[in-house]
Amino acid sequence: MHTRQVTGGLVAALAVTFSLMSGQATAAPAPAQDTAVAARVVTYDASGSAEFRSAVDRGAAIWNESVNAVELVPSAAGQRANIRVLADDGWPRAQTTSLGNGTVWIGRQAVIEGHNTIRISSHELGHILGLPDIKPGPCTSLMSGSTAGTSCTNAYPNAAEKSAVEGYFGGALTRKSGDAPLNTLIVD
Repeated sequence: MHTRQVTGGLVAALAVTFSLMSGQATAAPAPAQDTAVAARVVTYDASGSAEFRSAVDRGAAIWNESVNAVELVPSAAGQRANIRVLADDGWPRAQTTSLGNGTVWIGRQAVIEGHNTIRISSHELGHILGLPDIKPGPCTSLMSGSTAGTSCTNAYPNAAEKSAVEGYFGGALTRKSGDAPLNTLIVD
């Protein structure tokens, strides 16, 4: 699980230690409270993703490497997941029901055309995390999806995409009109 530590106590302890080493006692500043900001855990069930299971797990891991405010974890057996991931013969798509909840389809049609399965997985999970399509767009934008072409294998969100997800799950941003619509099927 991702956590952020803010430690003021260590600074205060070092100040006291160095003061005492110099032979003079001085008052240490009041220690700040140690706080940890835990990531919001969002579970996913990839049991229906067939041959794309490892690509889905890698897409989730990429998001976990890229942001701190949310963590995607596989659901436990019998646990209801926030995200259901399925494989089918259509085009990849995502249906969001609320931020961090919905269904992703890893469509074989895009794979047959030559699109990268990990990029597809990461892109579709991006929709569930609140991001809209950015089309047309360059390969450096994960949310540009298929418009970046079949040679694009970048599965990592860019700085703006990371920042938006951090804001949605960390509370710093509010949703804007250009964000991925909720309770809507997004076909890429």
